[in-house]
Amino acid sequence: MTTGDRPRRGGLRQHRTRSRRVLGVLLATALLVAGCAGQHAVRELVVGAGPDQESTVLAELYAAALRSYGSPARVEHMADPVAKLDTGEVDVVPGFTGRMLERFAPGTPAIQDKNVYRAMVAALPEGVAAGDYTTAAQDKPQIVVTEQTAAAWGGRELTTLVQHCGKVTAGSVAGARYPMVIGGCKPPAAHEFATDAALFAALRAGQINAAWTTTADPDIPGNVVVLADRRPPIVQAENVVPLYRRNDLSDQQVLAIDEIAGEFDTAALADMRHQVAHGADPRQAAEAWLAAHPLGR
Repeated sequence: MTTGDRPRRGGLRQHRTRSRRVLGVLLATALLVAGCAGQHAVRELVVGAGPDQESTVLAELYAAALRSYGSPARVEHMADPVAKLDTGEVDVVPGFTGRMLERFAPGTPAIQDKNVYRAMVAALPEGVAAGDYTTAAQDKPQIVVTEQTAAAWGGRELTTLVQHCGKVTAGSVAGARYPMVIGGCKPPAAHEFATDAALFAALRAGQINAAWTTTADPDIPGNVVVLADRRPPIVQAENVVPLYRRNDLSDQQVLAIDEIAGEFDTAALADMRHQVAHGADPRQAAEAWLAAHPLGR
């Protein structure tokens, strides 16, 4: 090979330099894309909780479910978490079917759980979707009476109260939600008490003969009779349900919150509320329940 046939070292060096530059640009672009994708994948979801204890317990439960499926999630407290769904400040808000229905379609006459859920879903604003409701977990109003009253009325079902409507003198904790009309019975407005303890003390003392409480109230004493609301029910359903921003959650994230519906029940909700009322950390209580009831198994 003559000198003229050999490749010039300077040209080869320049070619290699250009190749390295191109490779560097390609690597930098790949790292940038991967970094952006990684940031998107690890976005922390916000589960909204209201100021009350029960809302906090449920929010921690759904946040724990999301984390169990690999999605970072935290709970944030606010006065009206449902309103923040519309603004995008929260991704998931747990609540109860009847209360959500009353918010979005006041006065809807649905009573049974499936009908309340369907009506609620139909009333949700655009951009908000509902996960599966928890058929076994609810916190709806219920009436308790003493053993003596149940015996005098001759029954232990809510329809018994309806039959003795004119004799009802009810009480409730101040601020509690309860129906004004029960199966056609419209008793006088309930006497209000500051605490559950004061309410049940008045029931035992005969100051009232019926006390409004809820199915997941952890403070119901053991020596009272819960008037069962059997099928067909006459008090509107209040089943646990998660709302979320439509199209913002992945299929796996929706599956995570839907899995709660197959495992959670009223007794578990009451127990978690009891734990938190006695000093337990809400997140730890939720994660302990989830450890005992692993999702997707």
